[in-house]
Amino acid sequence: MNKEALKAAREAYEIEAECIRQELEYFDDAEFAKAVDALAKAPRIGTSGCGHSGIACRHFSHLLCCIERPSRFISPAEAVHGATGFLQEGDVMVFASRGGKTKELLPILDICKKKGVTVITVTENTESPLATGADIVLKQHVNRETDKYNSQGTTSTTALCVIFHALQAALIEETGYKNEQFAVIHPGGAVGERLNSEK
Repeated sequence: MNKEALKAAREAYEIEAECIRQELEYFDDAEFAKAVDALAKAPRIGTSGCGHSGIACRHFSHLLCCIERPSRFISPAEAVHGATGFLQEGDVMVFASRGGKTKELLPILDICKKKGVTVITVTENTESPLATGADIVLKQHVNRETDKYNSQGTTSTTALCVIFHALQAALIEETGYKNEQFAVIHPGGAVGERLNSEK
């Protein structure tokens, strides 16, 4: 590996660490509390995003299922072809879009409004259509991406995942979720072995 590559690798750690430190400054207690309350009470939770945001949303849906909050990722392409039938009045939809203008998500927002679904948008642009159309907005912050062109979805993905991780940590406390419950639904792998050996 050449010196420039090694330098870029080390700088990636610094860029993302600084992003997380800065993002905490945008943490809105009241808005976050509303999001946790909505997610804790929702019978079902949908998530949707495009590109790296979509990948992070899949991750969040899995995290929610791990604490027994029924969730699924709804593909933007499938959403307008019937997949939003998963969502019913009283459910929650979580959108992730750094710019808040992802055109594939806007029709889903309209569907959620018609169905009485609570919308949470995670975005850097709080004046965007996905933000102004949401019931709850969580502010994402990105200093810069880790690549030298500042164009790859690296730091922005980490910043989004940190928000999702914070939501899951809060939901565990809010719902009183117990590790014994996780042991039942996660018997596989090293984690399952450890959880079930502690019984």
